[in-house]
Amino acid sequence: MSLARHLAKLGYGTRKEAERLLQARRLTSADGTVLRDGDRFVHEEVRLDGTPLDPPPNSVVLLNKPVGYVCSTSDRPPLVYDLLPSRFLQRTPVMATVGRLDADTSGLLLLTDDGALNHRLTSPRSHVPKTYVATLAERLRGDEAARFASGTMRLQGEETPLLPAQLEVLGEREAALTIREGRYHQVRRMFAATGNHVVALRRTSLGSLLLGALAEGSWRVLDGVEREALVGAARAAKSGPGLTAET
Repeated sequence: MSLARHLAKLGYGTRKEAERLLQARRLTSADGTVLRDGDRFVHEEVRLDGTPLDPPPNSVVLLNKPVGYVCSTSDRPPLVYDLLPSRFLQRTPVMATVGRLDADTSGLLLLTDDGALNHRLTSPRSHVPKTYVATLAERLRGDEAARFASGTMRLQGEETPLLPAQLEVLGEREAALTIREGRYHQVRRMFAATGNHVVALRRTSLGSLLLGALAEGSWRVLDGVEREALVGAARAAKSGPGLTAET
């Protein structure tokens, strides 16, 4: 692939606009050598005005989503894309969210332009575990862990029981819940079924990926080991709802 086409696919403009960047000698290698369109290149070594390029194709980005931001490309702002380089929406294919977090939920959100990986993670057959920390309006009663782990709990309006979920009590009104499905507002509805109300919800992990100390509103690109672990988790998934619904 030519460098101009590579730049266009990364959202740096049209093919013609990318060619003009090259003609203006704004593309160099890491050692400062000016690059031409026909030159061989390594993505990680290319610089535009001295700055490394955006993540290469098929990357996965981990974003610490703040409350209030919407997982959409065309809804009312603020959008999660407002926290990312504007070029992410111009990439071919676009850097799309892996499932959704609703506006009132914060924490770990993945985005990728790898359509196959996105499909595997959001497939109805995906059982990748996801952990949420919930702050509750009322004190925990003490029977929630057993109910959530039973495999017989049904959400209002649904006939299919939930898969077993694990609850870790963190305080009188705070708990971490790990689920392996992605039904609509599942965590909020599970606590509602126990007579409680979630006042704040934050996703802290997905598979082996942890939100960690990443600042709110910040993002980072997964490294090769993290990406392969994510792919492995998706491949190991069995039947059941995936990540397609808001939580």
